[in-house]
Amino acid sequence: MKKGIIALLLLISVQVSGQRKHSKQTSYPAYNGLIMAGYQGWFRAEGDGTNARRFAYGNEERSGIDLWPDVSEYAKTYATPWKLANGENARFFSSYDKSTVDLHFKWMEEYNVDGVFMQRFFSNARGRDSVSSVILKNAFAAASRHNRAIAVMYDLSGLRASGEDCSALIEDWKYLVDQLKVTDQPGKKTYLHHNGKPVVAIWGVGFPDRPYNIRNIGLERLIDFLKNDPVYGGCAVMLGVPTAWRTLNADCLNDPYLHTLIRQSDIVLPWAVQRYSPLLHNDMDRFRDNTVDDINWCRENNVAYVPCVYPGFSWHNLSRYEFPDDVKPVGSIPRQGGRFYWQMLSTALNAGASMLYVAMFDEVNEATAIFKGSDNPPVSKVTSFIDMDGKPSDHYLWLTGQAARMLRHEIPLTFKMPERK
Repeated sequence: MKKGIIALLLLISVQVSGQRKHSKQTSYPAYNGLIMAGYQGWFRAEGDGTNARRFAYGNEERSGIDLWPDVSEYAKTYATPWKLANGENARFFSSYDKSTVDLHFKWMEEYNVDGVFMQRFFSNARGRDSVSSVILKNAFAAASRHNRAIAVMYDLSGLRASGEDCSALIEDWKYLVDQLKVTDQPGKKTYLHHNGKPVVAIWGVGFPDRPYNIRNIGLERLIDFLKNDPVYGGCAVMLGVPTAWRTLNADCLNDPYLHTLIRQSDIVLPWAVQRYSPLLHNDMDRFRDNTVDDINWCRENNVAYVPCVYPGFSWHNLSRYEFPDDVKPVGSIPRQGGRFYWQMLSTALNAGASMLYVAMFDEVNEATAIFKGSDNPPVSKVTSFIDMDGKPSDHYLWLTGQAARMLRHEIPLTFKMPERK
C-alpha cells in the first residue's frame, strides 16, 4: 500500500512539475487577431564569428539571394564581393549578431507586426548546433524586450528518406523548454498561445517532393507528445501543409492520412508561396475561394485556420546552379510595388480569416522578405537582384501593420492598397 501511495505521489509530482514547464503567463494568449511572420534567422556573414565563408550572400559565381537588405540601420555589417552603383562596397548583416535580431524585433514593434515563428530546421534539431541556439536565445530575449509574440516552427526539411523519424524533434523540444526556456522566457512572457496553450508548428507535411513518407516518420507520436506529454506537452500543434491539402491534389500528396494528422492538430497553415501570382488572371478569386472552402472544412472538423500570404517571389540567382536548364526569371512573381501583397492580405481578410501568417520576415533567398529591403542593390554582370519598385525600404513592414489594423477592425477593410499621408 505504501509503495502504491508513493508511486501515486511521484506521478502527481511529475504532473505538477510538468505544468510548471510552460509559463501560463503570456502577452499573447491567442493567435486570433494577430499577423505573424516566419523568421529564418540563419543568415551568416564572413567575419561574424561563426566561421562562415560568405555563407548567406555567396559571391559573383554563386549567390543564394535575390533581395538585398537595407543595412543602413544595422550596428554591425560585413563586406561582400559586390559593389553598389556608386562604387561603394555592398555590405550584409549576420543573424548571429544580437544587435541584428534586436533591430528586427524593434522594427516589428514600430510597424505593428505582432511577432514571428522562429524556423527550427530538422538539421538544427538533430545536431543542436550552438549557432542556431544562440540566435534562438537572442530572439526570445528581443521578443520579451519589444513585447512581440514568438513561437517555434519545426521545418522538416533535412529529414532523411530512411532510417530517421521525428524522435529528434521530441528531444529537441525538451532541450528548448529546459535549456533555452522558450515557453518561460526571462522577463516579459510573449510565447504565442492558442486556446491557452503554447503553439508549436511542424512545417513540411504532405508535400510530394519530400524524401520522407509521412506515414512512417512518427508524426502522430510527435503530435501526441506535444499535446499530451505530462511534462513537455499541453501545446497547440500547427501543421504547415500544401495549398491543396483539402482536395489532396495539385501540390499535395494524394493521401487521406494527411487529413488524419490535421484532425489531430489544432491549426492548419497552407503554404501559398508560388501558388498564386498577379500575372494569372483572376488568381485572387481562386485564393478567395480556396480560403473560404478551407475555413469551412476546418470549422466542420474543429481545426483553426491561418492563411499564408506573401509579397512576391524571386529565385533567379540560386536557380542558375540548382536548375541550369530551368533558370527562374528575376522577380518571377512580381511585387508590383506592394499591390500583390495587399491583394493577398485584403482577400484573405475578406474571406473570413481571423489570423494571418506572412511568408516571410527576413527571407532574402526567395525574395519574400517584408523587412527593410534595398532599392539600390549591388550591380553585377552575373547576379541580379530585385529592387523595391521605388518604394521606401520599410514599405512592406508598413503595409503589414496596416493589415493588422484591418484584421482587428481598427480601420475598415479596403482592397485598394493604402498610401501614407
